[in-house]
Amino acid sequence: MVMLNTDMKVAETPAAGLEDYSETDGYKEWLKKEGVKVYEAFYFPSLAKIELGPWERKGGDGAVIHIPNNHMPNDCHVVEIRPGGKSEPEHHLYELTFYVVSGRGATTIWTDNTPKQSFEWEAGSLFSIPLNVWYQNFNGSGKEPARYIAVTNAPPMMRLFRDHSFILNNAHTFRNRFSGEEDYFSGKGKLYKRRVWESNLIPNLPDMALYCYKERGAGGINAHFEMAGNNMKNHVSEFPVGTYKKAHRHGPGAHLVLASGTAGYSLIWTKEDRSDMVKCDWQLGSMVIVPSDNTFHQHFNCGTNRARYLALRTGDMGLKVPGSTGQGSSKSLQEGGWQIEYEDEDREIHEIFEKEIAAHGATCRMKAFIPWCTGEAGPLSERDT
Repeated sequence: MVMLNTDMKVAETPAAGLEDYSETDGYKEWLKKEGVKVYEAFYFPSLAKIELGPWERKGGDGAVIHIPNNHMPNDCHVVEIRPGGKSEPEHHLYELTFYVVSGRGATTIWTDNTPKQSFEWEAGSLFSIPLNVWYQNFNGSGKEPARYIAVTNAPPMMRLFRDHSFILNNAHTFRNRFSGEEDYFSGKGKLYKRRVWESNLIPNLPDMALYCYKERGAGGINAHFEMAGNNMKNHVSEFPVGTYKKAHRHGPGAHLVLASGTAGYSLIWTKEDRSDMVKCDWQLGSMVIVPSDNTFHQHFNCGTNRARYLALRTGDMGLKVPGSTGQGSSKSLQEGGWQIEYEDEDREIHEIFEKEIAAHGATCRMKAFIPWCTGEAGPLSERDT
């Protein structure tokens, strides 16, 4: 029998005078090299009013937004192309999804082995560029600027390789993602089970058809996107007037943009007693970013029109819960998931909503879900809205 040596030795303290080890951060180095304006925050009342700085190679001005989280899985580029302007051609080994905030224009894409092809976009368009494909953006107006956001997974990619030339000047062609298909950005799509819509271009996201999403409550509808073969997975959700969704949590980095609706808000908190709860008011074009994996967030429509928001995010928002068809964010806390059911939410949540909806001249329609609701019974399914 081999006997283990259980004698413990205490490690010696390093000699005084040695320098502290400093790890290279490839993403922060890239930001410094770009010289672009940077915001580190999770709430922006209006994407149209974010102050930008010079970002000439993007065709005008821009800024980079990232959440105050050292393990952030993504970031957001806000870019405004000047009237009649265009960006410099680029390609890179990180994914990105565009959402057009204002204006109109076109994008040209190509590879070293395929001819150039172009597609047009306007405010409300959503599209994704295939990995490492060359692209160039053009403003279609000679009088008005065009503004878009692009949510990317650049931070982890740049931190993994720590080599900007490898990320930005790599010649490899991912033919399984794009090989010159002429209808790649035609706007056509295919619907799969569980509300999955596969398409590389959504011409007008605020008006596209959505499908029943009863798990989140109150007559909500939803669609999940598969775009350009990306790992990034985006979705759009809509809920009726006078209703709100169930509180839930998942991994960080979901960028929530109000694509339609007149008024509403999000509540976010991490502590059980909600002593750190923050209220983020909405208007068209507001953006709220989920800052950490233990952040509960809940969305409320207190306006007089249906509210629709776009969630731009990474593919993996957290571990799956056993017995759930998807992520645990749609499974009750009582069953080991990350969603707070209506009957389990604190009374204060609904009281805040009733005050807000009264201030906006609408009627609360949560009586079918909240026993102490003073409003009326609202939608039990998407057909009742």
